[in-house]
Amino acid sequence: MEFTVFLPYLAVMAGVTYLIRVIPFVLIRKKIENRFINSFLYYIPYAVLSAMTFPAIMYATGSFISAGAGFAAAIIIAFRGKSLIIVAAGACLAVLAAEALLLLV
Repeated sequence: MEFTVFLPYLAVMAGVTYLIRVIPFVLIRKKIENRFINSFLYYIPYAVLSAMTFPAIMYATGSFISAGAGFAAAIIIAFRGKSLIIVAAGACLAVLAAEALLLLV
């Protein structure tokens, strides 16, 4: 794509991104005191992160069985209070073991 064609696209994307971030600050100037709205806004980052991460987990391996094993291992290790590195390593080992078992079957 030529630069003269690309530049307007880039400007529109930058403008839209900027407006999406600035409009809430312009429209809402005082602190939000409604408990329902505050609790709703509090959980949005977790919901978005989960919505992006979970499909990536399920499609990252060759089969849903090994992906489920890794996900289950990560959940169990995380609920036991281990660090993120330990959780990630445990999930990887669970996927490796599940893939090895699937190759044998």
